[in-house]
Amino acid sequence: MAESVYKIIELVGTSSESWEKAAEAAVKKASESLRDLRIAEVSQLDMHIKNGKIENYRAKIKVSFKYEGHQ
Repeated sequence: MAESVYKIIELVGTSSESWEKAAEAAVKKASESLRDLRIAEVSQLDMHIKNGKIENYRAKIKVSFKYEGHQ
């Protein structure tokens, strides 16, 4: 097996519906410009609150992808 190197970046996705949708939004956006996504790890969940109500769910994720040296 050839040796591989992976790069990890952090992203924050948001959704007015759920943390799952927030994480999904971050992965979907990352997949538009990054190739060969491998793992997404949720590192933090929080909410933006306005006037005592949840306005947005936020998911901070770490996404790894194969590093090809020009990223």
